[in-house]
Amino acid sequence: MHCIVSEAEAILDKEFPVLDKGFVRLVDYMGGDARVVQSARVSYGAGTKTHREDDNLIEYLMRNRHTSPFEQVALIFHVKLPIFVARQWIRHRTARVNEISGRYSVMKDDCYLPSIEDIAFQSANNKQGRGEPLEETSAEQVRSVMERGQKDAYSAYQALIGKGVARELARVNLPLSLYTEWYWQIDLHNLFHFLELRLDTHAQKEIRLYAEVLFNITKKVAPASCAAFERHVLKSIVFSADEAVEIKNRLAKREGVLHGKDLDRFEEKIATL
Repeated sequence: MHCIVSEAEAILDKEFPVLDKGFVRLVDYMGGDARVVQSARVSYGAGTKTHREDDNLIEYLMRNRHTSPFEQVALIFHVKLPIFVARQWIRHRTARVNEISGRYSVMKDDCYLPSIEDIAFQSANNKQGRGEPLEETSAEQVRSVMERGQKDAYSAYQALIGKGVARELARVNLPLSLYTEWYWQIDLHNLFHFLELRLDTHAQKEIRLYAEVLFNITKKVAPASCAAFERHVLKSIVFSADEAVEIKNRLAKREGVLHGKDLDRFEEKIATL
């Protein structure tokens, strides 16, 4: 049975803005919660099950990591994003991607500039993250340096294009802040894995903002599946075997087994409860 989801139909081709010049839009979808249920039951049509029974089945599938029924749902997004975000994004190799080519097209003069409040020092304890924000005047100076570099790079690109230099060569010095666009097709199971990682607070803020918009769109396509994912994966906490022993010892008021960094990581998890 072909699945039509009215909430998803209502937002097809609508652009949802992200960052200063980016967006995400749902181009198409195949299936929804009903497709997950049909796949799990290996049957055709809605059958005689109630919505409550369907939701309970989806909960069971997610809770017990029966992932294949979620692979039967697919979504296609059109995304405009900075190249540095795209390079992080493309590490998820479970989707099908078609990206705009600077060999065929003249790239637009669209570059991402972070807001003043997002400009920060390198973190002292996280090699891949930001730490304390810069004071406003200093942040404005940093932003000006970024903006000037972007304008210089694009002006040089335009000059090379104007001289007839091949587009595939003229683009070489364009910055990572330049926006690119692609169509991104992915099944629901692998989309959930993407969201689990990119909605995490340790993910870079820029890609996290895209993930938030993706998740809100996906809720329109498969709301029950998204609710189960949020409950059993996104907002759940996984403890290691040693951490489970630590919890048991604390409940029994016995001496713990964790020390050093292992204990620090455990305390960080406990703090989120």
